[in-house]
Amino acid sequence: MAEIGLRERKKARTRETILREAFRLFRERGYNVTTVEQIAEAAEISPATFFRYFPTKEDLVTLDRFPPLVEALSAQPPGAPVTVLRGAFRAAFAALSAEEIAAGHAREVFAATVPELLVANLRRSPALISEVRAVVAGRAGCAEDDPRIRNAVGAVFGVVAMVWAQWAQDPALDGPAEIDKALAHLESGLTL
Repeated sequence: MAEIGLRERKKARTRETILREAFRLFRERGYNVTTVEQIAEAAEISPATFFRYFPTKEDLVTLDRFPPLVEALSAQPPGAPVTVLRGAFRAAFAALSAEEIAAGHAREVFAATVPELLVANLRRSPALISEVRAVVAGRAGCAEDDPRIRNAVGAVFGVVAMVWAQWAQDPALDGPAEIDKALAHLESGLTL
């Protein structure tokens, strides 16, 4: 049992090392000219090991489930969609260290500045949103195609996107706290 925990921690450290070194190289050389081989060398791993963690270079910075929302959603008790999503965001951020939040945020901001990555994220968005809708619908006791679920998930993602945009412009902003306040406002009916 302890061996499994040790193995998981080693895998998490290797993943973070790959990400840290990749972003260092992206900043120094640029995303497009940095190769997987250069990233692997900087992370002191083989290219084959790189590909066990990330199927492509693009996967380093595309919707890496930051914060780990779907997992947190699955642990939420049944309830109203916005309440369930707010609880999931809170739990997801609470499970991360300050360093993990900062690194994840930096990856998300970076992904929004490279046109190829922006397009890749747009391609992947429907699958993530569909997955979120399914879990939220289950927690709300509704069908996945219920328009109220679509509306609630859309409203939450819209509010979070607005806070994310503000956070990208102001890295000193406490993004998780601001997301929680914004979702509390949405949860209360957006009264002024």
